[in-house]
Amino acid sequence: MNAQIGVIEGFYGEQWSWGERVDYTIFLRKHGFAFYIYAPKADGYLRKKWREPFPKSLEEKLTKLAGHCHSVGIEFGIGFSPYEIYLSAFNLQVKNLLQQRLDVFNRIGVDKLGILMDDMKGDLPGLAERQLEVVNWMAARSSARQLVFCPTYYSSDPVLEKLFGKMPEGYLEKLGSELDKKASIFWTGEQVCSKSYTPEHLNGISGKLGRKPFLWDNYPVNDGPRMCKFLHLRAVTGRPAGMRELLSGHAVNPMNQAALSKIVLLTLKASFEKGPAYDSDKAFVKAAGIVACHELALLLKRDLPAFMDKGLDVLTDEEKESLKDDYSGFLESHQNDTAQAAREVIDWLSGRYNVTKDLFLTQ
Repeated sequence: MNAQIGVIEGFYGEQWSWGERVDYTIFLRKHGFAFYIYAPKADGYLRKKWREPFPKSLEEKLTKLAGHCHSVGIEFGIGFSPYEIYLSAFNLQVKNLLQQRLDVFNRIGVDKLGILMDDMKGDLPGLAERQLEVVNWMAARSSARQLVFCPTYYSSDPVLEKLFGKMPEGYLEKLGSELDKKASIFWTGEQVCSKSYTPEHLNGISGKLGRKPFLWDNYPVNDGPRMCKFLHLRAVTGRPAGMRELLSGHAVNPMNQAALSKIVLLTLKASFEKGPAYDSDKAFVKAAGIVACHELALLLKRDLPAFMDKGLDVLTDEEKESLKDDYSGFLESHQNDTAQAAREVIDWLSGRYNVTKDLFLTQ
C-alpha cells in the first residue's frame, strides 16, 4: 500500500498567514495530497511555551483550520514539541500540564498528532526510556487517528551528534521495540536534508524501528541561517515512485514561501506518478505553469541558478535589483498564484525571509 503524502509546516522563521494555510487545504486536496500538519517552530505554545495556557484565540483559529481541512477532505495534524520534557521527572504536575494540551488538541479535532522531540539535548542515560514514558502516556490519551513521534536522532546524519550529543547506544532499537505499535516514527533519511532515498536505506531503518518510517522530507525547506539565502525551487529528484511502498507516510517540509513551495510539491507528485518516465525539467515548467502562469514559469526556470546556486550572499546588488524589476511585472496578475509567487521572489531578494542565528536558537 502506498503511503499518504502531505505537508508539514515545520520550519523556523516567518510563518505562513492563516489565509495561506486555508488556501493550502484546497490546493492539497485538488492535487491528491492527503494531509496538512501545523507545526511551525515559531509557535511557542507548541514548543518552548508548552507549559503556559494555550491561548483561546489560537485554539479558535486552529479549530477553524481543522474544519477547513475536513470540509475539503484532507486530514489535519498538529506537531507538538514538549520542549525537553524528559530532562525532569515525569510527575503529576507535568502530566496535568500535558493533559491540558491534549485536551486542546482533542477539542480542535486533530487527526494526526506529531510528538516532536527533535532539536533537543540527547546525550542522556536512559533517553529512550524517558521519551517512551511520555509518548506512550500521550498515545493512550489522544483522540488523534494517528500519532507520529519524532525522535531526537531522526537521521543517520552525524551532524545531530555534533549538535545534541552522542546518541545513546541502542536508542532507535529501544524506541522501535517499546513504542506504542499504533504510532509511527518520523525519519529524514541519511541526512537531515536528504537529496535522495534508496530502498536499502529505508528498509534498513524499518528494521531498526520495527515499522516503516514516516518520512519527514526536508526538501524544499529553506529555514536556517544558511538555507534561507536560497530558494529551493528545482524539481525533486532522488524520490522514486517505489519508495512510497516503504513508508508509512510522507510529509514534505516546504519553504517559508508558500506559493513557490507548491511548485516543488507538484513535481513530487509527478515523480511518483510518472516513475521512470519522470523528466524533472519538464515537470518544473509544467508545475510552475499550474501554480502561476507560463510566462512566470519560464522566468523562474531561467533564474534557478541564481536562486539555488548563487543565493543572496553571492548575488550583487545590481543583480538583485534587476531580478526585482523582472518579477515586479507580475505583481498585478490575477492568474492563480502568479502575483504571490512574484511577491515572494521580490521579498526574498529584499531579505524579508532571512533567519538569523539568534532567531534560529530561540525558536
